[in-house]
Amino acid sequence: TEIAKNIRENGGSIPGIRTDKTEEYLQRVLNRLILPGSLYLAVIAVLPSVIQAVFKFPMSVAALMGGTSLLILVGVDLDTMAQVEALLKMHHHDGFTKKGLKPRSL
Repeated sequence: TEIAKNIRENGGSIPGIRTDKTEEYLQRVLNRLILPGSLYLAVIAVLPSVIQAVFKFPMSVAALMGGTSLLILVGVDLDTMAQVEALLKMHHHDGFTKKGLKPRSL
């Protein structure tokens, strides 16, 4: 409700969504994001224990792959990819993650 109110007060809108339906739209989007996000975080939290049990690692080794460490690594990786993408776009390249790249001819 607060986000929808701020959008309205600042004269903004979401393309394709009527102004009076903004709150409902944002609530639907939020509901669709919460379940997959929470399942992902649960997998990240349980993953070290599963790896330790399956591969019989000592708990000290499994602790290095803890949920917090994995989240930090993923966050740093995403940030690095975003910076590389911005740098490539700044230099007028097609991008780092663009699909369907054609090989250069000889």
